[in-house]
Amino acid sequence: MSELTGSGDFIAGLPKAELHLHIEGTLEPELMFRLAEKNGVDLPYESVEALRAVYDFPNLQGFLDLYYGGMAVLVDGQDFYDLTRTYLERAHAEGIRHAEIFFDPQGHTRRGVPLNVVIEGITAALADGRQALGVSSRLIMCFLRDLSAENAMDTLESALPHREHIVAVGLDSAEVGNPPAKFREVFRRALSEGFLTVAHAGEEGPAEYVMDSLDQLGVSRIDHGVRAMEDPKVVARLAEEGVPLTVCPLSNVRLKVFEDMAEHPFKEMQDVGLRVTVNSDDPAYFASYINDNYRALRDAFDYTEVELADLARSSFKASFLDESDKQKHLREIDTYLASR
Repeated sequence: MSELTGSGDFIAGLPKAELHLHIEGTLEPELMFRLAEKNGVDLPYESVEALRAVYDFPNLQGFLDLYYGGMAVLVDGQDFYDLTRTYLERAHAEGIRHAEIFFDPQGHTRRGVPLNVVIEGITAALADGRQALGVSSRLIMCFLRDLSAENAMDTLESALPHREHIVAVGLDSAEVGNPPAKFREVFRRALSEGFLTVAHAGEEGPAEYVMDSLDQLGVSRIDHGVRAMEDPKVVARLAEEGVPLTVCPLSNVRLKVFEDMAEHPFKEMQDVGLRVTVNSDDPAYFASYINDNYRALRDAFDYTEVELADLARSSFKASFLDESDKQKHLREIDTYLASR
């Protein structure tokens, strides 16, 4: 495949959706320091530069340790509003028309921050983002899989009064040693309450976690899923059922799942018929927002503008948008591509 002229500008203006984005993972060091000063939180770093210097993670757990520590600066509703609005402004600048955003309530309630404070701050920013920026959104509440299933069930119960704001529940955090089956009853209850379900699987955990997420959690999408490629039966199942995968290429490299983009199986996943989408995961910590991921794929696999547009189409098709909204965005991509 040959690269077409102007692909960098093409990616910047390409309409796209983001389906795998942790709002706490958009906490840039500058905002972290500002909120720490506002809320009287002592950070173990002297400066923004010193904080950025530790963003070299040996693995997923190394990242999670810093990720949860950073949450300490999020205290009141305005903090969650500012966090979310800052991301939406960046998303708008990168051509994102629709974002499906994860949040980790247990990371806040265990610090004494009430769930309603978290949800109200985030949803106020999402509403303003739709109005002022034209970025639509869906909110996905994730359970921390290294905590107990009982804690997850309590969190689900506490979230029911806010169900109008939450489209789905998910599963994230430390994957190894925390199989999907641990949360089977929680997800069964969520499905009975009308929530969609998604789950992180096959990032650091084995390919069988992908299969178990389908069978035991009833998920509509798999988040990451890159290690599914290690098991032909899992690959065949995903391809046959057309299960979307929300892949985060640069996150996988930053967390040492793969050494570099050349080793990443993204293109191979496409070639065997898997429905892959491009996402950023925790962009503030990985210094890689969604357009950085598109550019990294373009540079590693020599994608053409037509192929990049197909990836953007996949992001809308795999979203939880209504069909009419999906078609609107797909037409916008067609118009954008035709204008090149």
